[in-house]
Amino acid sequence: MNKITAAITGVQGFLPDYVLDNEELSAMVDTNDEWITSRTGIKERRIMKDGATSDMGTAAVLGLLEKTNTKAEDVDLIIVGTVTADFPFPSAANVICDKAGLINAWGFDLNAACSGFIYSLSTASQFIETGKYKKVVIVGADMMSSIVDYEDRTTCVIFGDGAGAVMLEPNNEGLGVQDFILENDGAGREFLVQPAGGSLNPPTMETVENRQHFVKQEGKQVFKFAVTKMADVSAEIMEKNNLASEDVDWLVPHQANLRIIDATAKRMGLPDEKVMINIQKYGNTTSGTIPLCLWDYEKQLKKGDVLILSAFGGGFTWGSVYLKWAYNS
Repeated sequence: MNKITAAITGVQGFLPDYVLDNEELSAMVDTNDEWITSRTGIKERRIMKDGATSDMGTAAVLGLLEKTNTKAEDVDLIIVGTVTADFPFPSAANVICDKAGLINAWGFDLNAACSGFIYSLSTASQFIETGKYKKVVIVGADMMSSIVDYEDRTTCVIFGDGAGAVMLEPNNEGLGVQDFILENDGAGREFLVQPAGGSLNPPTMETVENRQHFVKQEGKQVFKFAVTKMADVSAEIMEKNNLASEDVDWLVPHQANLRIIDATAKRMGLPDEKVMINIQKYGNTTSGTIPLCLWDYEKQLKKGDVLILSAFGGGFTWGSVYLKWAYNS
């Protein structure tokens, strides 16, 4: 009997209608299109004007169920990578189960910031490989506009809202998730953090007045760590699995900064045409970036393609996943 692996069998995204481009953003904060584009590669991002993270996640899940001809009641588990759940509790997964009619599923949120999707995918794959579950939905969804300070140009130019979802099912052809490497370093919390709202700094008038419920970032330190760690872990998983650059069909990088993506691809020895990029359209949707890339590029993917997924997030968290694509669109 062949080993059971966990394969992605469908992908779906959701993006809010409202487009916040660099020109409009320049009227809100001291910046301009040239400054944003040269430093990040971002031209525009989507903003959720009415609703919450669970609404974006639910839309992606419902689209995924329809696309894969899956009944809602057949889903066993849902894992949601997010830092912007509707509430401190219940979890976004709990709410999405209700909204999407996943009456037989249980679920939980996984908070790893921008690494949330690859952490969730790696975790979900274990439930499939053991034979415990047959259909697991992984969602990467964040409504970053809810925690971004639009008076802070170091953060507000970067982030957007969006969600992506994938179906994970058993495979006995050797496709799907092959390996993963996940890392973290909690010392990084001083450089990229939402300072208030947790048990350390519960909400008070003072925390609100001091704008501590928004994302705070020390850009130079984050860039230095991200450009090194994301490239290192991508090269590491290739070396661990004896993959040469010509063996890799696609790099699916977290869309945080175009310079970080370029550095990762260069370290892996990959040409531009093998790198999925949509940061110019959506900005950094945190846990949503990688599934949204898969959704955008789905029609270009072929069964058996070798993909390296790579991310770096606040905390710090980072990691990579090596998988083989399981279907032709």
